Amino acid sequence: MQHDSRTALVTGGARRIGLEIGRQLADLGLRVLVAGRKSEAAEEACCVIGPAAVPLALDVTSAWSVTEAVREARELAGGIDVLVNNAGVSLDRELRPPYVDEDILRATLDTNLTGAWRVAQAVVPGMVEAGYGRVVNVTSSYGSLALMDSGRHPAYRVSKTALNALTRMLAAELSGTGVLVNAADPGWTRSGMGGPSAPRGPREGADTPVWLATLPEGDETTGGLFADRRPLAW
Repeated sequence: MQHDSRTALVTGGARRIGLEIGRQLADLGLRVLVAGRKSEAAEEACCVIGPAAVPLALDVTSAWSVTEAVREARELAGGIDVLVNNAGVSLDRELRPPYVDEDILRATLDTNLTGAWRVAQAVVPGMVEAGYGRVVNVTSSYGSLALMDSGRHPAYRVSKTALNALTRMLAAELSGTGVLVNAADPGWTRSGMGGPSAPRGPREGADTPVWLATLPEGDETTGGLFADRRPLAW
């Protein structure tokens, strides 16, 4: 793939894992649209990444914001070839089922599931028209049904399980179009969500999402969940 002719949109791209994903993509020659809820944070991230990065104000919980941001992205870049749905929240560390805080559940789903869906809905048709695209949904092993052995972080887990289902459906729907859709688990990584005691740094956490975002033309890897570039059970 000619990386220098491709443009990537990274949501939640202003901090930690998202910023590192953007930096690695830029190092590979892609133009990177760094999307963040606050334009100032996106601009600061672009200063870190370098001249290949362009800031973009985007709140995945707002349909209007997504529409406007994608319109602006197309004006800036002409098209979006790679989408990394990295924006996410974890709001229920202390909760356990069967109890549920419905406000927390709605807020979690709106970012982690519906937000990713909104952005994909805005971006994927252009990829199909171009005959090329890479969609990477940043998920977690906490969303794996096969590995689910506790009730910790229930809203977060449910949201990531649903995001995994969306990944599978999109991959099936887009089969044969040149658009590959996969999910990446960055692992327990030092970040605002993972905390300072996590064993992995952002560089390690970004590796699998970047690998999936730059799968070469002719590769048919789609509809998979990966951690450390290896398949993970759904």
